[in-house]
Formats: sequence, C-alpha cells, structure tokens
Amino acid sequence: MSLNPSTEELTSPSEGRPGIRSWLMDMDGVLVHEEHMIAGADRFLRLLHERELPFLVLTNNSLFTRRDLSARLRRSGVDVPEGSIWTSALATARFLGDQRPGGSAFVIGEVGLTTALHAAGYTLTERDPDYVVVGETRTYSFSRITEAIRHVIGGARFIATNPDPSGPSAEGPLPATGSLAALISSATGVSPYYVGKPNPLMMRTALNTISAHSETTAMVGDSMKTDIIAGLEAGLETILVLTGVTSMPDVDRFPHRPSRIVDSIADLIPEVEA
Repeated sequence: MSLNPSTEELTSPSEGRPGIRSWLMDMDGVLVHEEHMIAGADRFLRLLHERELPFLVLTNNSLFTRRDLSARLRRSGVDVPEGSIWTSALATARFLGDQRPGGSAFVIGEVGLTTALHAAGYTLTERDPDYVVVGETRTYSFSRITEAIRHVIGGARFIATNPDPSGPSAEGPLPATGSLAALISSATGVSPYYVGKPNPLMMRTALNTISAHSETTAMVGDSMKTDIIAGLEAGLETILVLTGVTSMPDVDRFPHRPSRIVDSIADLIPEVEA
C-alpha cells in the first residue's frame, strides 16, 4: 500500500494493546460506496463470521430499520445479518428507554426511528411529549418543524439521532439530521443532545450489544470527524480506511489521529486470517 511517509507509523497494529477480538465498523465508505460493495468487504465479513468474532456495523443513518439495511447491503453483495447492524436510531431508543422508561416523543423521522422507539416502549404523540426526537428524513414538513419548535419552547427535551449536516447520494449531498436540528435549535435557542457518532455513547451501547471490551475492540471508519473520534473517546483501537470521505492529506488537519491508516478494509483481511 502506498502511504505518506509522515504517517507510516500509523500503518501497523498499535503496540501495547491486546489482540483485536471484536470489530465495529462504519457502513458507508467502509463496506459500500453509493450502494456498491467496496472490494474485500464481503470476504472480511465472511472471515469474522467463520471465526466467530463478534462484530457490528454502525451507521448514523436513522432512515431504515435493521432489516431494511441488511437487505440493501445484500443487494450490494455484502451479507450482514440484521442482528449485526446498529443504527443511531437504535442507540437513541435505548438511551431514551434508559433515561425515561415508557416515555413519549414527538418525532420527525422515518420508519427506522419510529420502529426503534416503539420497540423501546415509547409512545409517539403530538401532545405534551417528554422529548422531541429528530432523525433523518426525506420528507421535511414545515408544519412538523413548527410543531417541534413549539414543543421544545414548551419544555420538551430535544434529542437528535446524529449531528451529520449532510449525507451522500448519487446526485450529490443531501441535508441530513444535523441541518434540521440546527434549524430547530436556532429557532428555540436550545441545543439538542446528539446520540449517534461521534458521541462515544453509541460506541458503548454497541460494545454492550455484543458483550465486547474496549481494550480488545477496533473501530473501522472512513470519517475522522465521526468514526475515528468516537472510537478514540471510547477507548478503542481506531482504523481509518481511505475509501470514504477522508483522504491522506486530510488526516494532518485534525488534532486527533487514528491508531492506524489502511487503504481499504481489504488490508485487514490478513489480520483476521492470522
């Protein structure tokens, strides 16, 4: 692999850490790119399954259920069971279920978020909600946004699934949860609590889901702003792949650094095979 010499020290496993036994990884930019499989992703996941190594695919995408995402990945050539997918919607639902069991929420979002909240025992309501919860949506409604603003001003706690301001599409960037949350925040003066990456809370809930320990878990991601900093703050080994949003020249612009940099997830196959 051809890497900048100044980052050569980041291309081999970190010294002083035990071997990696569990894996967390981002979806877009690591396993797939615009619904096309990234070379080696299928073999890497197959090896994890054959060696019975716990893993979760993490995504800030709250649009879809785990079943939907599993089907979408399968169409791209990547086989990920439903139970091996962890979304910001699921992390948000677990957080709210722990904070206020059996609560209520006014939701701006799609089926991935509403399904997760229902499963956590939450009631979705238009009247006096405990929380306003904002996730990704493709159907922005002025009346729903206005209602959310009024609920927050009225005392509802403000939660957003993730801070991403935009997301990718074949046609170009799309406004995402962070942009919508910023609109509500600007109108109310109230900042939301973001549950998804880079909040290490999402990493901890993922670790708990697969009964993994931070000392023996790696986070593989393509974003220095979300994946790498979240893994770092959760105490994981962090591995940056260059098949997504971050290029090698970008790395030195950040105050934090990954444990390792590889060209793609295919470069991790020998480590799992060993």
